[in-house]
Amino acid sequence: MVWGLFLAGLGALAGLTVLLGHPLGAGAFLPFVLPVALWVAWSDMKYMKIPNKAVMTLIAVFAVAGLFALTPEIWAWRWLHFGAVLVIGFGMSTIGMVGAGDAKFAAAMAPFIAAADAGRFLLLFSVVVIAAFVTHRLIRRVPTVRRALPDWESWERRDFPMGLALAGALLFYLVLSLIGSTAPGRV
Repeated sequence: MVWGLFLAGLGALAGLTVLLGHPLGAGAFLPFVLPVALWVAWSDMKYMKIPNKAVMTLIAVFAVAGLFALTPEIWAWRWLHFGAVLVIGFGMSTIGMVGAGDAKFAAAMAPFIAAADAGRFLLLFSVVVIAAFVTHRLIRRVPTVRRALPDWESWERRDFPMGLALAGALLFYLVLSLIGSTAPGRV
């Protein structure tokens, strides 16, 4: 069922691309990225882990949907974003600055973000990290929430489920791309 919806969505993207005669832009990723981002945020809050399957799914979304959303040249160049963030994330994970899942997910996110938007994305990410941290820390103090979700590991741990902020920042970025506040067609 899920694969059927995914394939139907890709078919719709392909049809729109042909109909319009040009790539659709970064906002076209949103319907495919949304469920993966929700999965990552939920998993990181519940288990304090980002599943490798979620990372691979996000990479697959870019690999396939990117062919319809971006020009072939931009799509190809964006894979350098993946490699660069993967190398940086691996280094940060090795010295304990970030978790391995966070580093892998950040690398999988990187191709969705135009290099021209890197500064704006980092600003957006900073705001989302602060908002997610404060919200998480406040909500975990609410007894009703704790009773409803008693087995969530992030309620008890001192470290923060960064997947919540990473996924949120990617979603906000794609929404801003959709409404024209960022550069969806740039490398």
